[in-house]
Amino acid sequence: MAVLRINQTPLYALSPYLFMQFAEPLGTADSSIDAAWDFAKDCWQPKALEMVRRLAPPMLRWGGCFASYYHWREAVGPMAERIPMHNICWDGVFLNHVGTAELVELAKVANAELLFCVNFESEGSEHWGHAIPGDDRRGNAAEAADWVRYCNDPDNALRKKHGHEAPYNIRYWQIGNETGYDEGNFNRFQNAAKAPEFIKAMRAADPRLKLIVWGDGPNQEWQQRYQAGMNSDWAESICEAVGDTAEMVAFHNHFGLGEKYHALHELNYLKDADLTWQKIMEATGDFEDRIRYMEQSVAPYGKKLAMTESHFVLAGRHRGDLLSTWYAGVAYARCANILQRHGNVMEIATLADFMGNRWQNNAIMLPTPMWTADPAYFLPAGTIMGLYSHHIGQQALAVQAPDGVDAAASRTGNTVFLHLVNLDRTKAKRIDFNVFGTDKTPLRILQICADPTDTVYDTCPDIFEPKDVAPSGTSYTLPAAGVAVVEFQI
Repeated sequence: MAVLRINQTPLYALSPYLFMQFAEPLGTADSSIDAAWDFAKDCWQPKALEMVRRLAPPMLRWGGCFASYYHWREAVGPMAERIPMHNICWDGVFLNHVGTAELVELAKVANAELLFCVNFESEGSEHWGHAIPGDDRRGNAAEAADWVRYCNDPDNALRKKHGHEAPYNIRYWQIGNETGYDEGNFNRFQNAAKAPEFIKAMRAADPRLKLIVWGDGPNQEWQQRYQAGMNSDWAESICEAVGDTAEMVAFHNHFGLGEKYHALHELNYLKDADLTWQKIMEATGDFEDRIRYMEQSVAPYGKKLAMTESHFVLAGRHRGDLLSTWYAGVAYARCANILQRHGNVMEIATLADFMGNRWQNNAIMLPTPMWTADPAYFLPAGTIMGLYSHHIGQQALAVQAPDGVDAAASRTGNTVFLHLVNLDRTKAKRIDFNVFGTDKTPLRILQICADPTDTVYDTCPDIFEPKDVAPSGTSYTLPAAGVAVVEFQI
């Protein structure tokens, strides 16, 4: 039997926003926001709302590539006055029936903070800014500041005209989205020069904002720079430029890419279980390396990090069949533990796209059409984020785990939360709990036990639902490829 020890001394406060959700209208790629909206009744679909209530994300982010050609004024006021827009990145037309007021409504359902990503002069891209002849999609600092006023100024006349007397009080705003990823966008010097203009204008509209600036360079460079002991020059440039006028630096963390992870793409994961397990765990190492890379880059400036998009990126149907399997569940659970271990710098993070009816890197899968008897359900990433966000403490604790067990611990008052992941695909792990120097019987154990090849879909939507396991003394057997949340009362 192996002893797992949890130390009493708090390490640092954990942000409540480690498991936020990221919403973006994905057009014909994945009918996400459109699939969740009832266009006949102009309201959120009940099935979507029920899943959002169950998931209860602590924060919802509105933006992504879509933000690079989004004009917020087109999506406020009466539906008859809203202006449809070409969804340049994702194809099709977005009707703007979901805008500021509708997102505020959705956030209330989830009891979530909102994070809005502003149009940062189309990231400097002609493609985003002028894709449609005669349609200028570039945003500017004045437009961003006006959005802040619309949301937060108690006396804003336009919001009141639209029937919303009370301010929305949106605190979190992101300036720039994947600015450093594509040729033709702003370079790091332009990014660093432009961001202060937006910060000045937006803080003039509301000095209470929590602002996030873009600090990540080209996707293909980070790993080489990290392995060479270098920092992100993008992060350094933006931190130097904004000083203490912005609280956080944004980056995205997409992992599992390329030939190195051939075993995970398409249906290759079915060919060799040992290799698939090895590679999916290896990919979680890349996930952590990218966090370390950004962490060391912002450390001299005392900035927090906002990982505003993150998930596996796999080739295959609907972004990868593997992502519906319990292989992905175990990997995402390990990633969630990694986020806690870097909680001294991670302020905002996610592990999925929010919801849709197609992509398997979503948290929630919606049926099409919504009025059918088919259920909505959580994909493994959503299962893990929902489980962890409902059972996590406010302060991180140090934990020494036995070999082959990934663990993260936290505490709120007299309740200690322990998150466990069995890194062995075929063997259970028997663990003896020692909490604050004393052998301790858990108050509660929530467990997910599944074969890694098990797959969630509409005929078995609850296959990965956590189950209560009755505690039996100070010991517990964590199943092979198992994930568990263990609670103790001190």
